[in-house]
Amino acid sequence: MAAEAILLSRSDFLLAFVCFVFCYYLCQIFRRSNVPVDWPVAGMLPGLLLRFRRIYEWGTCLLREVGCTFVFRGPWLLGMNYVVTCDPANLQHVFSAGFSNYPKGEEFSEIFDVLGDGIFNSDGESWKKQRMRAHGLISSRSFRSFVAGSSRRKVEQGLIPLLDGIARQGTVVDLQDVFLRLTFDSTCHLVFGVDPCCLSIEFPTIPFARAMDDAMGALFLRHIVPPALWKLMKWLGIGEEKKLATAWKEMDRFIAERIAEKKKQRSLGKNHIREGEGKLDLLSSYIDDHDDEEQHTSQQESSKFDKLLRDTTMNLMLAGRDTTGAGLTWFFWLLCNNPTVEFRILEELKKAAPLRNERSSSDDLVVFDAEELSKLVYLHAALCESLRLFPPVPFEHKAALQHEVLPSGHGVGPGTKILIPLHAMARMEGIWGEDCLEFKPERWISEKGRMRHEPSYKFLSFNSGPRTCLGKEVAFTQMKTVVAAMVYNFQVEVLQGHVVEPKLSIILHMKNGLRVRIKRRTHEGVV
Repeated sequence: MAAEAILLSRSDFLLAFVCFVFCYYLCQIFRRSNVPVDWPVAGMLPGLLLRFRRIYEWGTCLLREVGCTFVFRGPWLLGMNYVVTCDPANLQHVFSAGFSNYPKGEEFSEIFDVLGDGIFNSDGESWKKQRMRAHGLISSRSFRSFVAGSSRRKVEQGLIPLLDGIARQGTVVDLQDVFLRLTFDSTCHLVFGVDPCCLSIEFPTIPFARAMDDAMGALFLRHIVPPALWKLMKWLGIGEEKKLATAWKEMDRFIAERIAEKKKQRSLGKNHIREGEGKLDLLSSYIDDHDDEEQHTSQQESSKFDKLLRDTTMNLMLAGRDTTGAGLTWFFWLLCNNPTVEFRILEELKKAAPLRNERSSSDDLVVFDAEELSKLVYLHAALCESLRLFPPVPFEHKAALQHEVLPSGHGVGPGTKILIPLHAMARMEGIWGEDCLEFKPERWISEKGRMRHEPSYKFLSFNSGPRTCLGKEVAFTQMKTVVAAMVYNFQVEVLQGHVVEPKLSIILHMKNGLRVRIKRRTHEGVV
């Protein structure tokens, strides 16, 4: 009897679930709306989960339908209520005018716990102190010179020879993998002062990079499921949370080794950075600043400083490796599908090439320097347009401290979470015009041929307000160096039939990579 009762209860549950799904689809068919049904108890979560695999497309359609701001209601008592908005007036208020009322919040820190107490997670005085220190280092003329020189060398000695070899062999390559290896090496050099040389024809395995990818996927899922569920999975050590725990250990191991090596170098009075660059990697700068401030520290203070170094470098690695790599990948996919834009960039590069005075290491493979790149308006506009359509960080996350009414008329209370979908924002006709879906660099260029300014609360790829990205110029320098050298020297063709779609992650990578063929470009005529 007990067994029959169990079977009956299971059958009842299955029947109830099937009826629920059937009723849901009937509601959607008759309503013909992208707005999910707000069910008793369950809220809108069932609709979100059913659309999970196409969340970027659905989010865009939803915000077009409701007018840039939508209130998502999650299950009762599970803390999943959000105000989802890409209204520029709301964003100007949240990121600038009302900045003090919209910190990242405790839930943000919980979701992104792997980043520790670094600048991305911190608020208040801790954030101000970290930002002030980072700004002083990154904005210095010496560090910018270091970035320009390091970027040029990596492209000249690493990327160009690799692509030349691939072009000669005629093999297919995953360009996303190439870019992530390039940015991993470059970021390691800027942050730790060492180049792990992952950008090589052998394509060696990178445990840290794989761990970071696993971590980003798990963090994305934390935005979708109820907090109680992912916390339970974390406690049990299952699913994506198990992957995150393993990835966390690997990332900590890698960073701890780099910090230990750097401290050993400093204690021996040695510095392995190239001659003429000085102690310009960020880890050396942080250690030197600390040594100048604290001549004698206790074991407890030393451990606290080690955690600060770990959290800081972890944040810097995420900012440098993933975002720039993703930005480059989407840019070349757009370029392959828009030959007119490629032609205009190439023409601009050809005009700059005679001014080089043969500064590259090869007569026929050209690498441009920072001064030349700074004058290329169309290239800069094309990069901005690519970052608009495919922002490397597809959404931002805030939380309200006190009750307020947003400019759109939507009210928020203490603890209300605000989600800003940058990917959807680029596809709003009311914000970017009827041609918002087009890859159109010209929208960034004025009638006088100069860059047209777009407010940061409209173009949020580098954040906005007091939290505007400190590495913006670093990112542009790296991307321009790569794009100019590749477009001038090579033709990139996406493999026919290759499916391109975004990966479900907090970084907008391509799910299937970007498989391409590389060919050497000739300049006897216009290509």
